[in-house]
Amino acid sequence: MALRNAVMAALLEGEASGYDLAKGFDATVANFWTATPQQLYRELERMEAEGLVTARVVEQERRPNKRLFALTAAGRAAVRAYTAEPLTRPAAVRDELLVKVQCADAGDLAAVRAAVAERMAWATAKLARYERIRQRLLAGRSEEAFFAEAERVGPYLTLLRGMAFERENLQWGDLALRRLAQRAGADEQQSE
Repeated sequence: MALRNAVMAALLEGEASGYDLAKGFDATVANFWTATPQQLYRELERMEAEGLVTARVVEQERRPNKRLFALTAAGRAAVRAYTAEPLTRPAAVRDELLVKVQCADAGDLAAVRAAVAERMAWATAKLARYERIRQRLLAGRSEEAFFAEAERVGPYLTLLRGMAFERENLQWGDLALRRLAQRAGADEQQSE
């Protein structure tokens, strides 16, 4: 998937500056796509040149002027075309933590356990942030009412996927910590 598709997905929420998009990526699409602000700005420039987005300048008194980007009709057509494309292949996991866990038996077991615990802390923090977003999207409604009334349900569905991913990270982390602690205890007994 190209960054432009994630940018177009974010712009479906409405007009946004590059800064807003960078900040919003953390709150909207961070559970399935990441990008640096520099990558976002470069992509917005390319998309503007290709007619997928328009930009307008908003003058500000005490700050530099900002450019607000919005999808054009061509951008919305590109979204429609992108969603119609078949998936090329399932996402591949590239996770440094898993490489460290793979090496745990020959490596620094305590450091690997600490890395797993750190990942669990990140997952816990992300879940809390995602839950705040979920509550904001629901706005006091049940999920059933939300799905019946909301203008857009895609952001909520991707948020639920991100929440499920972080819950699974916590479940796996708990298992990994227990088994690595068990291994550390066995290693201590053998060295005595």
